[in-house]
Amino acid sequence: MPADFPDRYGRDVLSTGPPAHHRRRPVAREVPARRDLVVEEASTGFTGAITRVEKIAGELVVELEDARRVRRTFPLGPGFMIDGQPVVLHRPAATDAATAPVRRRSASGSVYVDGATARTARASRIWVEGTHDAELVQKVWGHDLRIEGIVVEQLEGADNLAERVREFAPSPGRRLGILVDHLVTGSKESRIAAEVMALPGARGNVTVLGHPYVDVWQAIKPARVGLERWPHVPKGTDIKRGTLAALGWPHADTADVGLGWKRILATVRSYADVEPTLSGRIEELIDFVTVDS
Repeated sequence: MPADFPDRYGRDVLSTGPPAHHRRRPVAREVPARRDLVVEEASTGFTGAITRVEKIAGELVVELEDARRVRRTFPLGPGFMIDGQPVVLHRPAATDAATAPVRRRSASGSVYVDGATARTARASRIWVEGTHDAELVQKVWGHDLRIEGIVVEQLEGADNLAERVREFAPSPGRRLGILVDHLVTGSKESRIAAEVMALPGARGNVTVLGHPYVDVWQAIKPARVGLERWPHVPKGTDIKRGTLAALGWPHADTADVGLGWKRILATVRSYADVEPTLSGRIEELIDFVTVDS
């Protein structure tokens, strides 16, 4: 090649190492997979906070939980991103785990606030139909309710709901979030909800949400009591006593119903034991009555 001919490829492609674009390729850094660290799984785009690292079938996996509380597991190692940069996740060393601050989670999945005192109660309220609804809500979301200053009150049925709403006189800063059972098209509860939302002052200050179950018992995942699905209880039979009978538990009177409910409620550890068709509505109600904060 003539000496004065420009050689744009260089005299020896091997003499100067790899091309520049290879040198600029970001190198994945090693990062311990600590709880609550937010990462993205590169191949799927799934982004979430790390909830745990565990061994499944001899393989280390990391569990991520996204903003909608959907959880997925992925093999621990390469293939993750933090702030757009590649990382390799590894199991935290025992010393890291021992010294790193532990962020406790409440039963609802929120970050537990240690030592926090209950906030002064808001004027806004959440109403539920009965005692069992209130006890379930308090067990799972009690910490959140105390922190936010939300009082949950029982209606003892929804038949007089419109009258109760009129007496409450909802307004901005005095909102009502109402949870009703069996809120499905054509049900008595759906007609009551429509009547309530037509009341003066209800628009923007009242929301009526519900789950599709005849009774809140069925909003607890049946696996918690060893069932694949809740039993079908014939129309005309009390749903609670019919359920207890199908479980083979005492069901003769209200005392048996109360004891049966306590057994069922005791199996609930967190929101993960409650059907999303209920837990999602509770989260919406909490957001609705705290919107002015």
